[in-house]
Amino acid sequence: MFRSIFADMEKPAAKGRGAVTNRSGRFESIAVEDFDDGWGRDNEERSSPRTIVFEDRARTIINSNDSPDVPFDRSVNPYRGCEHGCIYCFARPSHTYLGLSAGLDFETKIYAKHDAAALLRAQLSARRYQPRVIVVGANTDPYQPVEARLGLTRSVLQVLSEFSHPVAMITKSSLVLRDLDVLAPMAERRLAQVSVSVTTLDPELARVMEPRASAPSRRIEAIRRLSQAGIPVAALAAPMIPGLNDWEMDRILEAAREAGAVTAGYVLLRLPLEIADLFTEWLYAHFPARARRVLDLMRQSHDGKLYRSEFGTRMHGSGPYADMLEKRFDAAAARLGFSERGFKLDTSQFKVPRAQQAQLGLFET
Repeated sequence: MFRSIFADMEKPAAKGRGAVTNRSGRFESIAVEDFDDGWGRDNEERSSPRTIVFEDRARTIINSNDSPDVPFDRSVNPYRGCEHGCIYCFARPSHTYLGLSAGLDFETKIYAKHDAAALLRAQLSARRYQPRVIVVGANTDPYQPVEARLGLTRSVLQVLSEFSHPVAMITKSSLVLRDLDVLAPMAERRLAQVSVSVTTLDPELARVMEPRASAPSRRIEAIRRLSQAGIPVAALAAPMIPGLNDWEMDRILEAAREAGAVTAGYVLLRLPLEIADLFTEWLYAHFPARARRVLDLMRQSHDGKLYRSEFGTRMHGSGPYADMLEKRFDAAAARLGFSERGFKLDTSQFKVPRAQQAQLGLFET
């Protein structure tokens, strides 16, 4: 019988939220953090701060990326911040550029690009635009809960479909199944694929580590239904956290392969900037007996530091533990028959729709 690692967990964090605190960002002149003055209610569960959605008035929607560590150079993110609340999310520090905290602010103050579809249509219609695969969800999850109401990701997909433009989706939400009617026809033309992140198969661990993301079973089911619809799926065992969920790597890959995933990847936990402190306080709050071991293994994998940002090693780390994790992944991927080549999406079909060409012509005359 599988025993959850949560037998002795404390629960000091707000219900349904990942970060324990709302520490000030690195650009703020005044540091603010929670402090127990003796009048707190230590034995009572903290109330959950509500989610507020703001309008993000972006000028463009396609982001450029020149990192040699990732296989794409363009992405679209309809949202800034993510309500999933994953404590390990590498996008958290981006909220500090808004004068907000990478902690609870990141998961409760969401910025939505309501004109994402219009901005995308304009950029794709530019005369000098050259198509390359666009990744949707490279920073924050395009299918976070607010998407069910706003539908910004769906509108972006519809534009890409109109232009026959290839797209790769990254998500940990079963809400992606809502858009099967758009993704499946695109995939049939080699214009779409989906990567699904599965961090753990333990629902209790998922509930505290990524509190508002889809349950693990629903992500595996999403892989199954996407595959059945003819959409190529990659399973991402990411991130792997030493001493916490790393032992599950083989089980995650096996479940994903059985559900129909055709390729897979993994990433070692990354702790850049504010995430190091946020993750450390979360770890001591929920897993005090394991915290030192987890952090020691992270330091072993980054030359004595919790994180090193150099290209080439930041995704998988280095040293004995990191090498062992890589060998485990390679062995499991080979045993399960995962493809090493990934997917080849087709950029040759890209074409600006006639209606859009006619509209642009009106502005040029």
